[in-house]
Amino acid sequence: MLRLDPKKITLTLQEKQTFERMQKKAMSAILHATSLAYSGHPGGSLSSLDLLLVTYALSDISPENFSSANRDRVVVSHGHISPAVYTVLSQYGFFPEEEMILNFRKTGSKFAGHIEHTTKGIEWSTGNLGQGLSAACGMALAQKRQNINRKVFAFMGDGEQQKGQITEACRFAVKYKLNNLIAIIDVNRFQIGGATKEIMDQDLAGLYKALQWNVLEIKNGHDHEEIFSALQKAKQLENTEKPTLLLAHTFMGNTIPFMHDICDFHGKPCSDDEHNVALEHLNLPNRLDTLRSKKSQLPFKSSPPEKEEAFELKINRGEPIIYGTDVSTDNRSAYGAALADLGKLNNHTDLNTKLVGFSCDLEGSVKMSSFRKNSPEFFFEGGIQEHNTSVVAGALSKENFQVFFSTFGVFGVDEVYNQQRLNQFNETNLKTVCTHLGLSVGEDGPTHQNLDYIGLLKNIFDYKVFIPADPNQTDAMIRYVAGVYGNIFIGMGRAKTPIISNENNLPFFGKDYTFEPGKADVLRKGSDATIVSYGPLVVHALEAAEKLQTEEGLSVTVLNMGSVIPLDTQAIIQAAQKTKVIVSLEDHHVDTGVGSMIGNVLAQNKLAISFKPLGVDRFSSSGESSELYKDHGLDTDSVVKTLLDLRKSI
Repeated sequence: MLRLDPKKITLTLQEKQTFERMQKKAMSAILHATSLAYSGHPGGSLSSLDLLLVTYALSDISPENFSSANRDRVVVSHGHISPAVYTVLSQYGFFPEEEMILNFRKTGSKFAGHIEHTTKGIEWSTGNLGQGLSAACGMALAQKRQNINRKVFAFMGDGEQQKGQITEACRFAVKYKLNNLIAIIDVNRFQIGGATKEIMDQDLAGLYKALQWNVLEIKNGHDHEEIFSALQKAKQLENTEKPTLLLAHTFMGNTIPFMHDICDFHGKPCSDDEHNVALEHLNLPNRLDTLRSKKSQLPFKSSPPEKEEAFELKINRGEPIIYGTDVSTDNRSAYGAALADLGKLNNHTDLNTKLVGFSCDLEGSVKMSSFRKNSPEFFFEGGIQEHNTSVVAGALSKENFQVFFSTFGVFGVDEVYNQQRLNQFNETNLKTVCTHLGLSVGEDGPTHQNLDYIGLLKNIFDYKVFIPADPNQTDAMIRYVAGVYGNIFIGMGRAKTPIISNENNLPFFGKDYTFEPGKADVLRKGSDATIVSYGPLVVHALEAAEKLQTEEGLSVTVLNMGSVIPLDTQAIIQAAQKTKVIVSLEDHHVDTGVGSMIGNVLAQNKLAISFKPLGVDRFSSSGESSELYKDHGLDTDSVVKTLLDLRKSI
């Protein structure tokens, strides 16, 4: 292990010799790990190795300070170079090298094929290329806002520069003057399909200069002295208020003769004969047979990765804003009012957790203007760059900030599904609040009518989804999620929503209401049938129940399923057992929303009842939301007819 004085100008002969020894040891570990696993990415690992070794030697990162906010950060975007990252971390004391080699890519291991943050020393789970620079931007932004004088180093491959999200991140870094951010591109000129120049050529220096970055070049990315000098120069450029890029020219496979400057070993290990040739070239022992013997004696499944502990949230949730039954407003305005109130309560006090808002050119539409006015230093406009913004916001949310990211549903879920998925992998704390869901968007037409958000998000394990029925429940949900850790989606339409009342004509979600995840709200009690709904169609469910009572003498239970995920399965089971008839009503794709979830509950519990899911069964058109609901059979009269038809089949 080598730690360098950050004030040094040049390397001593002894330090150069130490780097050479560390390099050979790490090259051996990379080759043994990938050959033992019969898979992996040795070529790129060997090309990035020297850059990693010198960067960690210059960085204030250690096993002892890794849980401290006051540390440098290293984000590796091209996560397939995990063998190099793991072996460098092992040399800096994070874990024993042989433990990594034996468990690399093993079932249940913390040493996954692409780096995972559950391994100590790894900041961010990567592998889907183009994500790392955005995450690094979030970390650098957190340091800026917390007045932490540290650096964030973002490693990337040259092939992944083809990703558009990287350009988004570059612009964001310049806008917010992230001069504590140093990006390092391993220019080995190859990607899995061949030469980068032939697949999708780019002028990387020209691109980053055009995006107003400082650009430095490392002609030999395997020369430890040159890497050291470039990093020191980059660290001194922070007074320019610009981020800095180091373009490091390396060779795929480093010095290994049959791998040198060849793309074949980007994603495949050496054969046993090749492995032996490589170790002979390094003049190091071939331990492959010994390691295979040791691995054969290990349990089938290795010890599980380490789980992170969520930071403690100290949020003043304040008092709810109660909207009377005579008030006419929309859920998004209630969201904006609640967020602004939370900002006033928390962003100008000594509480350790601050509220942050992100939007993408839709601040007014998603009603974040009041929050921005009251907490300008905690609001970030990401531009029309949803991919970058969702990852920046996710990374920032792990740094003792409670982050709200707001845009339209089609942009906050559909467009950035993979980014949301990776945020969950990284155990972030992002609250995605999306407006303009479903047919309620009306005249904006089918491109903006987000109808599949539940179907998508329920594929992400442990991701929560809440949909408020009216402004009062919106306020309650926003205050609830502000005080809990985790990734949560809160969705709403665009139109004004009537205040839901109880049978005494008082606000149902009044001052005594407390939102509970996984618990349905029983808006009306009945014994003849049940209507399950959420969001803007709860009003239609209540109207249908009242009409059935008045015209048919039927008492109908109305369940508001505001907590979509987790779903209140017990409420469904009890309704099925009691009423024998259930209609679900939702402004969502009929096959992937709450209706499908209810169907699963009924099937799994062997409940044979009359059940009909009502939802959107095709792309719609532009028009008033009330007309669109009628066209899709989601209006009050259609619900009444469906329920009566079901009762006939009992």
